[in-house]
Amino acid sequence: VIQSALVPSLKKALADERRAAEAQLSLDGKGTACARRICRFEDAIVEALFDFARPRLYPSGKASEENRITVLAVGGSGRGTPAPGSDIDLLFLVSSRQTSRDKSIIEAILYVLWDLGQKVGHAVRTVEDTIQHAKQDITIRTAVLEARRICGNQGLADELSRRFDRDVAKGTGPAFIAAKL
Repeated sequence: VIQSALVPSLKKALADERRAAEAQLSLDGKGTACARRICRFEDAIVEALFDFARPRLYPSGKASEENRITVLAVGGSGRGTPAPGSDIDLLFLVSSRQTSRDKSIIEAILYVLWDLGQKVGHAVRTVEDTIQHAKQDITIRTAVLEARRICGNQGLADELSRRFDRDVAKGTGPAFIAAKL
């Protein structure tokens, strides 16, 4: 029900924003500014969906459950300059193992994004899971390196940043560059 009410208006707003960004690009030729504009609008949609789903669709009634999730943009989305037509890369960071409420909130966001025609790459992980994956997979490491919080629990985003710097990145610059090359 909620999707059928939200999707048409969001789809129109997204199309209008893309047309405006394209018109501005035609005027000034600033591709990076165009990419940032579209990315900011996509972030705003994700944040609005999160802010709607969390307290209204899936209220917890418990303060401890209200701040369990943060949504991070990673990869090109994390840089804020995704290539035209690229997917939105999201990391849903949960404070502990995913609960059914977490899953419902995340699915509500993803289903609307998919219904909007957005291509979405996503993962759901704890900070510890993310650190372990980043240590083992250069692609995940690169994505997390460029992570940027969109919405949700700031403390989780800060914890990931601290742990990533300390446990993954520190002292590994030359090896990382060699692996990327």
